[in-house]
Formats: sequence, C-alpha cells, structure tokens
Amino acid sequence: MPARSVTGMTVELDPTAAPAVAPTRELSERRATRLGLSGRLFLVTVAFVVVAEVLTYVPAVANYRIEWMSDRLAAAQVAALVLDGRTGEPVSEALESRLLAGVNARAIAVRGGGAQRLLAIEPMPEMVADTVDLREVSALSAIRGAWRTLVAPVREPIRVVGEGGIGFDRVEILLDEAPLRTAMIDYALRLLVSSLIIAASAAGLVFVVLQVLIVRPVRRLATSITAFSDDPEDAGRIIAPSRRSDEIGQAERALGRMQRSLADQLRQKRRLAELGLAVSKISHELRNLLTGAQLLGDRLEGTADPTVQRVAPRLVGTLARAIRFCEATLAYGRASERAPHLARTPLAPIFAELPDLAALAASPVAVQVSAADLCVQADPEQFGRALANLVRNAVQALDGAQVAEAAVRVAASRDEPGRITILVADNGPGLPARARENLFAPFQGSMRSGGTGLGLPIAAELIGINGGTLSLDACETGARFRIVLPEG
Repeated sequence: MPARSVTGMTVELDPTAAPAVAPTRELSERRATRLGLSGRLFLVTVAFVVVAEVLTYVPAVANYRIEWMSDRLAAAQVAALVLDGRTGEPVSEALESRLLAGVNARAIAVRGGGAQRLLAIEPMPEMVADTVDLREVSALSAIRGAWRTLVAPVREPIRVVGEGGIGFDRVEILLDEAPLRTAMIDYALRLLVSSLIIAASAAGLVFVVLQVLIVRPVRRLATSITAFSDDPEDAGRIIAPSRRSDEIGQAERALGRMQRSLADQLRQKRRLAELGLAVSKISHELRNLLTGAQLLGDRLEGTADPTVQRVAPRLVGTLARAIRFCEATLAYGRASERAPHLARTPLAPIFAELPDLAALAASPVAVQVSAADLCVQADPEQFGRALANLVRNAVQALDGAQVAEAAVRVAASRDEPGRITILVADNGPGLPARARENLFAPFQGSMRSGGTGLGLPIAAELIGINGGTLSLDACETGARFRIVLPEG
C-alpha cells in the first residue's frame, strides 16, 4: 500500500503580547511585510500537505504491522504443510526449532479436519498480551494496535489468528512483540524520510505555482496602486494590463481604466483650479475699476444735460450689476464652506426675516411664510443663507414678470418621521428646459439678465453639507424648490 509522510514546522506566536509603545506606520508595514501574502500561502501550503501526509502516514504504518504479521502467518502455513507431510513420524527438536525460527514465533497451531496440531519447544504461556484476528481487522483497530505497539509495547507474546492454507481451517501463532516493534520503527523512519522529500517537493512546487499565478500578479497590482497614489497625474504610473483572462486580468484592466479616468479628472480639476484662480484675480481688479467708474457715473447724475440725465441711470445700473457679478464670483471662488455647526434650529425666526426680501423687487411681490413649530437639525447661519438665496431668486424672477398677485410661498411640514420638508414656491413664469438642465451648475443656471447663476449652486452646497437635499419639483405653473432636512 503506497504511503507518504510529512513533517512540518511549528511557529509559535504570542497573540496576547502587546508592545509597550504603539508602533509607527513604517514599523507596522515592515512587520506586515515579514509575513506577507507569500509567507501566508507558504504556511497554508505546508499545513495542507502536513494534513494530507498524516492521513496517509498513520494508516501506512498500521498496514505495515498487519502485513508483517500476515507474512508470519504465511510462513506458519508452510511450516504446517511440513508437519502435515510427516504424518505418523515424530518431529525432531532440531526441525521444530528451524521451523519456529523461520516463522519467528514461539508456537504454531493449525486446525483442520477436526484435528489440531501444535508446534512448540518452550512451554505454552499462561496468558497472552493481545489477540489479533487477521480475518476481521478494521482500519480503526489496525491503527489502534499499531499505536499500542509503538507506544506501549508488552513483554508477553501476542496471539495472531489467520486463515489456513490447503487442508487447514485456521492457523495461529504466538509472537514476541519486540521484533515487530523494531521492524515497525525501522519502516516508520524510512517512510518518514521519503515522505519528507515528497512533502518538501510538493510544498515547493505548490508555492512556486502560487507565486507565479497569484502572488506576483497581486503584488504587481498593489505596487501599481501605491505608485499611482504618489503621483496620480503621471501617465507612466498607470498599470499596463496583461493578457490574462481570469479574475486577476479583469482586475488589472479595471484598475487601468480607473487610473486613467482618475488621472484625467485630476488634470482637469487642476486646470479648472488654475483657471478659477486667474478669474478671481481678474474679477478682483475688474471690480476695483468698475467701482471707480460707478463713482464717476454717480457724479454724472448731477449734471443738467438732459442726455446725460437720461443715460446716467442706465449706466449706473449696468455698472452696479457688473460689480455684483464680480463680487459673487469672488465669493464663490473663495475657500469651501466651513464645517456646519449642527444644532436644533427653530424655523420660525428664520422664516420671519424672509418677507423683507420682497423689497428687492420694483413691482409688488408678496412673501408668505408658514413655519408652524417645527425645528431642523442644521447650522442656523448656513441654513438661513440657503433659504434666503432661494427666496431672493424667486422674488427677482417675479419682478417685472407681469404676474397678477405675484407671491412667493414658503411652508414647512413633517412629511415623514424624522425629516422636515420646506417648500419655496412662486407663481411666476417658471423655468425653461434649458435652465433646468444646468440648474445647480455655477454660472449656468441663471435666466435673468444680469444674474450670476451662483445662488442655486451655493444654496445646494449649504443644504448638502448640513445633511439635506435640494431639488426642483415638477409643477404646472411657477417654480417650486424642495428642501429636506433632518428634524431637530
């Protein structure tokens, strides 16, 4: 029966031991590298090979014990044939000794034809240490017997029973266990050496295959990610996918696409940031120039020339709109909004200030509010700015729209548990499709002459950082914006 054996190494680690000082990130990465993916795969490979070899090594040693005793029984059958051939003749003591020495047994007993013959020189022992019936040997009993022979040998002989040969029903022999144990130890050592060679070869082969097929590609992915994170805009750091069609090849291609997309976006954002800085500088200087021009325009209004008096107001209004555009551009181009200071914010005080925004319109516009006793979880200053931007846009949209009873309605309600919904609606002309497409895009959502297109993007940003949402509802007339914030 072919058999193999394996040996393994034991690595003792103390998981409860903790360093006196917390290791730095570099030290942690160095320790993780000592037992990286390669080391773990090697340990797993060795563990599986050890388990496989143990499952074959132990039965092999047990089977050797059974085969050794079977060989003794076969020799005993030959001796029985010799005895049977000398029927009626006495067996000399020298012949008995040679027969017993050939079997390596103390005594041989054969049964057949209703008779029993015994071959023995020494007196029969009063007891035996163990009886092994080779006609009914299970795998578990064979392993248990081999373990007892190796670990707890006995001085008394053991009795072995087996099938007889031609003319015999059964053969029994008495054996000393010491020769059996010596033979088993010799076989186990030879098997151990050969198994060690097989196990080392198998573990090494599996380790090399795993290195080539898994570890190196995964290490290549990790190296590419690390290099790309150091300089995402360097196109040379983008991984070149291999021709593999398995999961690693798919991961390489997906990583390459992600790196190219991210590098393009970062380059685009860098160019936009540089452009935004330039625009901010231009707007700053332009605002100073326009402010001086506005002062000159104010002085022109005091002249008596009718033409100047007719043109000067329009000139001053145009200069004022240009200055507001520059100021809005500078405000949007400044650093991002601060982190909100979330607090339980009643709606009533903030809603009470909104009707004052109706003064921005030259024509009559009513601002109607309904806050009830609701509160939201938000930054009061940021939420007030966002709501004021929406109401201001609505008032300016109604200004000059020639709408009967122009009005902006602001109402709050609890449509779902834990969420407060605030609607800002007007009965104006509404928003055309082109404005809806770029509603929250900076400088693109305004449809009013002289508008900056920054009110809605700023409001959306303020609502978003406070954990809410800002959206435009579909309605037949006018425009209706919906704010949803956590309840305070």
